[in-house]
Amino acid sequence: MGKNYFAHETAVVDDVCRIGNGTKIWHFTHIMSGCEIGESCNIGQNVVVSPGVIMGNNVKVQNNVSIYTGVICEDDVFLGPSMVFTNISNPRSSVIRKDKYEQTLVCKGASIGANATIICGHTIGAFAFVGAGAVVTKDVKPYSLVLGNPAHHAGWISEYGHRLHFNDNGIAVCPESGEKYKIENEQVKKIG
Repeated sequence: MGKNYFAHETAVVDDVCRIGNGTKIWHFTHIMSGCEIGESCNIGQNVVVSPGVIMGNNVKVQNNVSIYTGVICEDDVFLGPSMVFTNISNPRSSVIRKDKYEQTLVCKGASIGANATIICGHTIGAFAFVGAGAVVTKDVKPYSLVLGNPAHHAGWISEYGHRLHFNDNGIAVCPESGEKYKIENEQVKKIG
């Protein structure tokens, strides 16, 4: 069976990894054994995908990103240029902790901006938006916009990436799509 994805001639794709149909892997990228990459992903220049990483379908990885063991990205995730994942809370060069990698889950549709840092062991909720340069030190709620260092909640965002402004009844409408959202108990749900 032939390969069903594109890999630039400078990319290194190790054996024993799963890469879905239509995925594109660009210059100087290393896809390591034991990772799973879904369909229609776009993996930019100078990216490393480590063993055990799981990426869903339509994940967009911009240049200079290292996706370390323990990271799971669900469908439609966007990873901005030079953003950073970690996988050990207390790294030391002289202490081997390969059996202590912590899981980081980036849920469906979430976006992580350029130069953001995601400290391991946390979940980035569905359709959340981590602003450029933010440092995530705790879980991020679905549809939440987080900014700064440490990252703090700065508002709510639609599935189309627009800030949501809620009326007195707790309803917001996305200006691009017309989708409606409701806020209750500091949680946002799409209602139509």
